Amino acid sequence: MKLIPTLLATAISALVLTGCDRGQEPKAPEQSATEVTSDSAESTTKSATEATQADAEAIAQANQMFEDFFQEHLDRSPEFKTFLGIKEDYGKWNNLSPEFEQETHQINQRQLAELNKLDPSKLDDATRLSLKLAKRNLKQDIDGYKWRLHTYPVNQMYAVHTGVASLLINQHRVDNVEDAEAYIARLNALPEHFAQLEKNLQERAEAGTIVPKFVFPYVISDAKNLISGAPFDDGKDSTLFADFKGKVDKLEISDDKKEQLIGKAKSAMLSSVGPAYESLIDTLQQLEKRATTDDGAWKLANGDDFYNFRLNVYTTTDMTADEIHEIGLKEVARIHDEMREIMKKVGFEGSLQEFFEFMRTDDQFYYPNTEEGKKEYLDNATAIIDTMKGRLDELFITKPKADLIVKAVEPFREKSAGKAFYQRPAPDGSRPGIYYANLYNMKDMPTYQMEALAYHEGIPGHHMQLSIAQELQDIPKFRKFGGYTAYTEGWGLYSELVPKEIGFYQDPYSDFGRLAMELWRAGRLVVDTGIHNKKWTREEAINYLKENTPNPEGDVTKAIERYIVMPGQATAYKIGMLKIVELREKAKQELGDQFDVRAFHDTILANGAVPLDVLEELVDEWIAEVKAQQ
Repeated sequence: MKLIPTLLATAISALVLTGCDRGQEPKAPEQSATEVTSDSAESTTKSATEATQADAEAIAQANQMFEDFFQEHLDRSPEFKTFLGIKEDYGKWNNLSPEFEQETHQINQRQLAELNKLDPSKLDDATRLSLKLAKRNLKQDIDGYKWRLHTYPVNQMYAVHTGVASLLINQHRVDNVEDAEAYIARLNALPEHFAQLEKNLQERAEAGTIVPKFVFPYVISDAKNLISGAPFDDGKDSTLFADFKGKVDKLEISDDKKEQLIGKAKSAMLSSVGPAYESLIDTLQQLEKRATTDDGAWKLANGDDFYNFRLNVYTTTDMTADEIHEIGLKEVARIHDEMREIMKKVGFEGSLQEFFEFMRTDDQFYYPNTEEGKKEYLDNATAIIDTMKGRLDELFITKPKADLIVKAVEPFREKSAGKAFYQRPAPDGSRPGIYYANLYNMKDMPTYQMEALAYHEGIPGHHMQLSIAQELQDIPKFRKFGGYTAYTEGWGLYSELVPKEIGFYQDPYSDFGRLAMELWRAGRLVVDTGIHNKKWTREEAINYLKENTPNPEGDVTKAIERYIVMPGQATAYKIGMLKIVELREKAKQELGDQFDVRAFHDTILANGAVPLDVLEELVDEWIAEVKAQQ
């Protein structure tokens, strides 16, 4: 994957994608433009107007720089514009060339040098925080440039060749003929786009970076799926052709014009899309012959240093791989003990591993792998989220305006995609937040995990955090749409715990599911560091999760394969959750009766995503403010 400037938004590379209110003047963070009550005075950030010593001109200059720098990177990314609902460069793809990447690196260096000229002492607290984050993000991108050939642009979790299809289907709106023409232009631009991708893959291969052998069947299959069906063969319409036809059919234009557009799309499919995918498939098949079964980052040039860098990026801490590994082992042991208490509640006689096998295999915990079973899953997941919506006032002051829907992962990518993920809404209301559930194999989606999964991906998890962040009115765009995995996923995992504290998870099996998902994240600390630092094989890591979690074998295998191609990412969840819980317990201890969980949650969410050390500073400031009011 190409390095995307953090100042623009690292989230573009993941499946948690955002929208952007173009042209809004970034100011100091104050509070969200969402449902806010008078209690919002308990929010953490200080308004620029409160800082009488601050220099208004310096504050304005800094915020304009944040806006200009964000815009400079945005102007270089047609795909991110589309993600943000901006119809500029609507018929283009991102430039994947090494020259473009080097130019981006130089821009980052220039931007950091300009930010370093600002005097923090002239800024108010809010703008000073933005400056601190902007400099930190750019420094990280600059440091990461030397590792650009250590990434896998094509893997089963995220890949250019499936990403273009996902963008066309899910983000490229066709509201008029011009939008349809832009869609066709993007189809015709795929040969050049994929030629750049193939060059990237070859460049990495020459540097010794080839994705492990197990990945190739997944990614080749995905590519073949996208050129299966009409007009490529005599089957039903292919995924992209069906999408284009469906969108054009809804336009209020003549049938002749519709047929003309569909004819152009068909021609683009045959002359551009098909050959582009066939060429990529050939490249992948050639690379497959050179691939090995070595899985960890240690196999790459200076792999240990690369992995340490990724751990720092994802956890926003200086923890070593050994420290993270030990935390994982301790958390696994603790959660196992809590699971044994659940076993007593339900009267299960046997070992914990036998209970895991019961949970994996008993039919009562799984919907049938049919259209009816999948619909029932989606309906019940929606009902869980709707019930939680009615309890939000107990937990939150600030709530998002954006709606949330539940969808199944699309067939073209469900075989290789993750278990579940969330996509941010468009801020203009044209697209709601989406909780995607992967229903490819219903045996991988047990009902006992449904509750915790819905809380994590939906409410009060990612939808609350990410929607509130992008609806904040007075912070720079790079903070609205950027992200730190430890914060974002730490909040998601924390959000699985919070509902229990207000009476949810009444079914002990569902509470077991909550513990199972927390155990899953604790196990990640062990296997991620095991694979990438301790040289565990894929099979050793799979066996660890099989023995220590109740997840089915297919779930375990897919997860380990994910961790292999995304070194360090899986460690962020538990590290982030542990920090949020630690900060909440600290606040409870110091504030006593003055502690308000709603105000604590506002403190966590009201500044958008921040690194964990900055989050701790913000919580400490809030604690001090509450104490001062006593």
